This record gives sequence, C-alpha cells and structure tokens, in this order.
Amino acid sequence: MAATYAITDQEFALFQRLIYKIAGISLSEAKKVLLVGRLTRRLKVYELDTFSQYYRMLATGDHPEELQTMVDLLTTNETYFFREPKHFAFLRDEIIRKRSSPSTFRVWSAASSSGEEVYTLAMVLADHLPNTPWEIVGSDISTQVLAKAATGHYSLARTEGIPPGYMTKYCLKGVRSQAGTFLIASELRKKTKFYQINLMNPIDADIGEFEVIFLRNVMIYFDPPTKAKVVHNLLPRLKSGGHLIIGHSETLNGITDRVDAVMPTIYRKP
Repeated sequence: MAATYAITDQEFALFQRLIYKIAGISLSEAKKVLLVGRLTRRLKVYELDTFSQYYRMLATGDHPEELQTMVDLLTTNETYFFREPKHFAFLRDEIIRKRSSPSTFRVWSAASSSGEEVYTLAMVLADHLPNTPWEIVGSDISTQVLAKAATGHYSLARTEGIPPGYMTKYCLKGVRSQAGTFLIASELRKKTKFYQINLMNPIDADIGEFEVIFLRNVMIYFDPPTKAKVVHNLLPRLKSGGHLIIGHSETLNGITDRVDAVMPTIYRKP
C-alpha cells in the first residue's frame, strides 16, 4: 500500500525534541505542516513509509550526512538584502563614522543564511571604509545555505532593497546563460569568509574577535534558556566597546546583563 506520509503527534514530538537538541529551535504545532512538507521528500529518497522509520534512521547516528540534511531543511529561514535598514544606518552613522582606529574592522553575521546580510554589510563597509581594511565572517548551522552564500550568486528577483548605486558598483548582472541573475563583485567576496557554526555550542572555530556582531531574526525561534546560552557563547567574540545587533522583534531583556542597551535591538559591550 502506498505511504501517505501523515505524521502522528508522537512522531512530531520526536522531531521537536531532536531539532531542539541540535539547534535549539522550538518547533511549534503550527510548524507541523512545514516539517511534513520538507521531510516527506527524504522519506521518499530512502523508501520509508513512516516518519518513525526516518527518525530511527537518524537516531542511530549512522547517517550524519542525513542528519545535516534534516537540519538544513528545518532551519532555512527567509532573508533579503538590506533587511531592517535602520541597523545599517546605525552601522554607518554611529559606528563607522565615529571610528578612528586604522586596524581591520571586523563584523560577524552569526546567522547569515544564504548570505544576503553578509553582502549587504560588505557593500556598506566598502562604501564607507574605502581606506581601512575590513572583513566579514558569515556563519550558519546549515551547510546548504552556506554553500549558496559563498557563491555570491543570486536571482535578480532578490535585488529589492539594494540601492541603485550599490547595484551598479558592487553587483554584476549576468548575461547569456546567466541572464536573470547577478554576482556580488569579487572585491567584496574576497573579504568575506563563511563557517558552519552551531551557536548552541561554545564557539571553537578560529574566527577571532569582532567590532560588531549581527544576530538578527534567529532568537525568535529559541526559548529563554537557549537565547541565554547563544548570547553567552557569542559575547567572548565581541570586543569591549563593540556592538551586538539583534532583530527588531527580539530583545535581550532578562537574557543577559553583560551588554548595555544603546537603543532597542542595539547593545554595546562595556
């Protein structure tokens, strides 16, 4: 009999606990349809009839690559260029313009997804730090989106929000077989690095310290203990006097007292 790929409450609870353990994400009941839609194709690949069978396959530990695929499918979040533009205005007007150090200016996009935030930052830094070295690190738990981000190659449908001057200066429109796409200019791409990092764990990657860390629109998926853990893991990488910037629907109230609020969603490490 053909499998229907329906998921029971008990099976959904298994995946809720699994993705929480791995990525700290709390999947609400409202995400059940999303989970079924994204994971059904994996059951078909392995010719499995139930989500319980798929879960048992993952739980054995014998398929780490499939576990990563499951994480990729359930953690991919929407992003776009110049999202929440007030943060980039603050970066430009309050951080960059008031900076006097000639040292390399480093920014970390800690939940960079497919790279739009990283390259938005790159455009701002290239425009406003023309004579100062700079570097941007992007990280994500998903290897799938990191591979996309590293290419710097996007559909022209993704250009909304990019100022026309930046499109002309920093983006190369594709021609012939690449028509309908654009590529971030190589001088920006060569100043970016991407790492797979699980923010739930202590940061052991050799990524150094940063003047600014963007941690936007990821904590909305975490419960308070997980938020506290993630911020605790990030703060050692933020320089004294550096800024931590979170999403407009997020707050660090009750999460940490190790940074001071500059304005809503923007914090400074003493």
